[in-house]
This record gives sequence, C-alpha cells and structure tokens, in this order.
Amino acid sequence: MKTFTLSTEHRIEKPLAEVFSFFSDANNLTEITPPQMHLVVLTNPPIEMAVGTLIDYRFKLRGIPVRWQSEITEWNPPHFFADEQRRGPYRCWIHKHKFIETDKGTLVQDEVEYAVLGGQLINKLFVRPDIEKIFEYRSSKLEELLG
Repeated sequence: MKTFTLSTEHRIEKPLAEVFSFFSDANNLTEITPPQMHLVVLTNPPIEMAVGTLIDYRFKLRGIPVRWQSEITEWNPPHFFADEQRRGPYRCWIHKHKFIETDKGTLVQDEVEYAVLGGQLINKLFVRPDIEKIFEYRSSKLEELLG
C-alpha cells in the first residue's frame, strides 16, 4: 500500500499547557475544520483522552456523508499524541501531533501519513488538495482562536 505524508507547522503565542489543552479536547476539532465539511463529533462528552479512546465523527467529504472513527494510539501530554483512523474514507490515516514549548509560545507540528484508494493519481487530483485546504483553514482558524 502506497502511503503519502503531509507535514505542517504552526507557531502559537500561547503557553504549551494552554495549546495542548485546546488540542486534547476532541470537540474543538469542529472549530478548526472548514464549515462546509459539517463536522459533528458523535461521541458523547466528556471524552476522556487516553490510549485506546475511540472517537466517532460525521462529516461531508465533497458533499458525501462520511462516518469516521479514530483511536488515540499514543498519549504523552503535553508534548505528543497520535490518532489513527479505525473506520473512514482512507485506507490508512495516522495523525501525529507534536507540541514544542519555545520562548515565544508553542510550536505545533502535525504529520499525517495516509493512503487512498486509487493511489498516486487520486491523491494528486483530489485527496492531497483537499487535505492541504483543510490544514490551511485549520492554521488560519488557530490564529484567530489562539493567536
């Protein structure tokens, strides 16, 4: 299975603990996801974040309703956590979130490893541009909410 990787960085002028707290609340994902995706967290709050936590979502991908389930596979507050798709549109989705305290706030690094049906061509034409737009929106929304 051919996988692809997307890496991003975002600096937030807030303390590490505050930034990690925001990201570790699964319900905040709705705040940093493009509104046209209509993301809804289906898992009832409060969601206790730990290794093995399953979180269910519903959203629209190019107008098509999709169900997604992710599992927290690594949990090391306030520096790192990872989630993996257990059910959803990708053949593979592993999202690693890293938080680094700096003298000017917090550096947020994301690395997503993913695989799609249709491979390279489908990724290039559809999937990669969609994921990049999601992370661009996320970056601007984080600036608005936490910047």
